[in-house]
Amino acid sequence: MTECETPYLDAHIAAYPVEYIAGIDLYNAGEFHAAHDAWEERWMGEVGPSEKLFLQAMIQSAVAFHHLDIGRPGAARQMYLRAKEKFARLGVSVFMSLDLDEYQAQLDSALSWLLTAADPRELTPPQVVPPKIRLLATLNEFD
Repeated sequence: MTECETPYLDAHIAAYPVEYIAGIDLYNAGEFHAAHDAWEERWMGEVGPSEKLFLQAMIQSAVAFHHLDIGRPGAARQMYLRAKEKFARLGVSVFMSLDLDEYQAQLDSALSWLLTAADPRELTPPQVVPPKIRLLATLNEFD
């Protein structure tokens, strides 16, 4: 994503919860713990079951990168696997204008190395490039 490209449109800001948009900004800035906090604030409220599952998967993917940042690859692997399981349970390819197939491909590219050893602490971490979240131009329904 270049500097002039924004990860979402004004229509997204109008359609989706402020916590979701704020979490995207924080996540794209590499502020994974803060993104977790923004999404969790929404997740803890009264949201429908699909949005709750989606937000939990996003929170867990952000926490995986936070754990890597603080040198906890075992915890990062747990969060990565939990996020993958939640995305699979969600069972859709787009949610809240996020292309989940593309996001998960980026997630796998960044984190699948965590699954290559019985104990990820024994691995030398590669250069990890976290996904960049960019919403699709079309709006879609959520809970």
